[in-house]
Amino acid sequence: MSSIGVSTTALRQRLLAWAERRLPALTRLRAVEGLPIRLHRRRIYVLPSMFGIVFAILLLVMQLGALNYANNSALLLTSLLMAAAWMSLFTGFRTLAGLELIAVHAHECHADSTVSIRCRFSRSTRSRPSLRIRWAGLDRAFSIPAHTNAEIDIDVPTRQRGWMRPGRLKLWTDQPLGLFVIWSWLNPELSVLVYPAVEVSPPPLPLGGRSAGERTARGDGDEYSGLRDYRNGDPQRQIAWKASARHDSLLVRESERLIHEDLHFDYAALRDLNHEARISRLTAWVVQAAAVQLSFRLEIPGQLIGPGYDEVHRHACLRALALLPDAH
Repeated sequence: MSSIGVSTTALRQRLLAWAERRLPALTRLRAVEGLPIRLHRRRIYVLPSMFGIVFAILLLVMQLGALNYANNSALLLTSLLMAAAWMSLFTGFRTLAGLELIAVHAHECHADSTVSIRCRFSRSTRSRPSLRIRWAGLDRAFSIPAHTNAEIDIDVPTRQRGWMRPGRLKLWTDQPLGLFVIWSWLNPELSVLVYPAVEVSPPPLPLGGRSAGERTARGDGDEYSGLRDYRNGDPQRQIAWKASARHDSLLVRESERLIHEDLHFDYAALRDLNHEARISRLTAWVVQAAAVQLSFRLEIPGQLIGPGYDEVHRHACLRALALLPDAH
């Protein structure tokens, strides 16, 4: 990438910074906004691109030459190019005007990874091509067809656990001719809870074997345990037809399965690890145990969560780990 491209980007950033200092309405858009957010003419801004500046200088030179030599054809060509450039500004402006952000949703994420944030824009009566969204320094190009809701995913990097504010996003376009940069800032009210990083190669779950409390429970297992009366919802494959015929009532075969007593993940037991390493290991164990539906309890400073194994329990444990205070 040449130094010209770097200097162009730096110049554009300086122009935008100057615009934010000079235009109170633009500075006001730093405040958090509730959804939906609709783009109207008072919050859409326009600056010429570097290509647009060069093109304007070229048109000026052509205009001076045509006037100096009284060349009507050159004057006509210059006027047509000026008109096309002027109309391109309004075409780009209409691409953003009336666009409405109606929903923002962040997917589950862990620290040191990326969080996928989905932005949903409302249905529009006209197509909106060549749009770009920039969030946390990342760009994503998209278009919105007419009479269609658009959902755009953009990945934002995360660095540490806890609450994260992605900040405001920039919605912009330089179409149709690339002569003008037309943009607006959107600052939706969104806070993302970043779960702790998962330890890469954690030790096995502290199951503890039979001495840790394995027990049998009624359910779909391999060990036959006896017969019981039929209940609504029992599968037909479990009905003992011969035994039912002898007893004149429907009987169902019942089996036993071997399960573990509640696992206990204890922060205090990981004495050989530092604060963040303990949290990463507990996070890995919580994810593993929930994946295989093993019931577990999580004990951290000031809290004892569980037992449980479902999604609600998993999220409660990950939330508690994410919000643990930093080590002193």
